[in-house]
Amino acid sequence: MSYKISVDAMGGDHGLKTTIPACISALNKYSNLHISIVGISDQIEQALSASKNRYDASRLTVVHASEIVEMDESPALVLRNKKDSSMRVAINLVKNHDVDACVSAGNTGALMATSKFVLKTLNDIDRPAIVYAIPSLDRKTKKMDPAYMLDLGANVNCSSEQLFQFGIMGSVLAANLKGKERPRVALLNIGEEEMKGLDSIKQAAKMLQNCDHINYIGYVEGNDIFSAKADVIVCDGFAGNIALKTMEGTARIIADMLKDSFTSSIFSKLAMLISASVLKSLKSKLDTNQYNGASLLGLRGIVIKSHGGASAEAFETAIYEAIKEIKFNIPQKTQSHIERIMQSEG
Repeated sequence: MSYKISVDAMGGDHGLKTTIPACISALNKYSNLHISIVGISDQIEQALSASKNRYDASRLTVVHASEIVEMDESPALVLRNKKDSSMRVAINLVKNHDVDACVSAGNTGALMATSKFVLKTLNDIDRPAIVYAIPSLDRKTKKMDPAYMLDLGANVNCSSEQLFQFGIMGSVLAANLKGKERPRVALLNIGEEEMKGLDSIKQAAKMLQNCDHINYIGYVEGNDIFSAKADVIVCDGFAGNIALKTMEGTARIIADMLKDSFTSSIFSKLAMLISASVLKSLKSKLDTNQYNGASLLGLRGIVIKSHGGASAEAFETAIYEAIKEIKFNIPQKTQSHIERIMQSEG
């Protein structure tokens, strides 16, 4: 099976400095991967020529786009005024079936708005959702078991029906990418008791509980996100984005505190040397590079959002996320699952 992916080469905080080495590395790792790299062609060609790493040029196509979407631009203005941006052209390639998926580190709002406008949503899906694999630890097995959390910022206010739809989409994604026949689906709430939470969450809980096609396990709280209690955690974009940014901030402050503690004196430096293997293992498990790549779930095509400040290694992980979704044909399987649920409820 071959995988065809378009890459928005100009998007993100670092643009070509990140996307070019990531694409070359991915091509060298996956012999059946074909990349259409989209952006200002002369700049791309120059960056490719400057690379010291060899690659199979027959599997890389440069597609010209004359405009760049800046990270702080209004999504509405981008949609209206930048029809030849690297982002828009990369998504158009998915629509025209020239590629199977698109990867971009660009402006999240613009990427969501453009993807929804160009690709449209699946039948019976009101809004796409941003879903991301959150690292979590199964305390019984002592193994990392990521949970897919959605929505993480695309939809600030969500109805119970939309939360129900997120549960369906997340369940399909987790079933395929985690290899679980009936992944555990939970709603993020302020308590585990049935009477707690907003009316929309309570109603969504009833809908999920009454759906035989969903393995709904109830509510989880914020402190359960990393506990591997659920395979899918459903929430609105407001709560999800705050939770995600809190996680990122917490990880940074812990890393800074550890660094300061281990370099404060000669004894702490000695302690750092002694515990080097433990720290290396911890860093490996929590390395954000291996979790980069959020899916815009619910579209009639695959679009992966890389973190704007991602390194080349992290951007390559986003490319791998696109490969996995192509392999399991996530949009088609999601649509089929939705249709089965609608028929059974009808």
